[in-house]
Amino acid sequence: MKETFAAKIISFNKELNFSKELYKGIQVLNPFKDNAEILDIMDSFYRKFYNDTNKRKLIVGINPGRLGAGVTGIPFTDTKRLTEICNISIDSVSSHEPSSVFVYEVIEAYGGVERFYGDFFINSMSPLGFIQQNTKGNWVNCNYYDYPQLFEQTKPFIISNLKKQIAMGVDTSNCIVLGKKNAKYLKSINTKEKLFDSITVLDHPRYIVQYKSKEKDKYLTEYLKALS
Repeated sequence: MKETFAAKIISFNKELNFSKELYKGIQVLNPFKDNAEILDIMDSFYRKFYNDTNKRKLIVGINPGRLGAGVTGIPFTDTKRLTEICNISIDSVSSHEPSSVFVYEVIEAYGGVERFYGDFFINSMSPLGFIQQNTKGNWVNCNYYDYPQLFEQTKPFIISNLKKQIAMGVDTSNCIVLGKKNAKYLKSINTKEKLFDSITVLDHPRYIVQYKSKEKDKYLTEYLKALS
């Protein structure tokens, strides 16, 4: 019997590991190792929406954040969306992530979670996140491209995991990338690695909700056009 998309994602997530010492004391955010409940949540989510062998188009974000995938293990899905829209309860943590709000508005407009996740697989350039201490001593999100040295340290990890995601059954005719700076790095990698035939660039949900909230409907239309 052919392995399902769900089984491949679950194995992929369980095997994720990055142990290299990083620039400026930056640390890796791995939700699958930091909270035992997340493995069960992740398993339930993917078996619910990906329990088949169909191909999906890939949508790539930057890397998991502390309040979204860094908590739930599901890209652009905070605990509120996970519980109220995906009907998967989580007890150990609670999070509200603005990017998740916008993404789930897109999903609803597209036709709901069943249809959306039946057509698309969302992950990130780096499937593990990064955090660093700010001047106040608090741990905050860090993007893989925030420092040239960090990108060089994580680049082999990024390329390897993009290839693994493609091998799960991703349609490589087009990849939707979220964030213009993120797209610059993916395009650079794609030029050499030839992973995708074409790349569609959309503004990142975080940018939209933080700086362009009054124009949200315009961005919603742009997203739906790219997904159609």
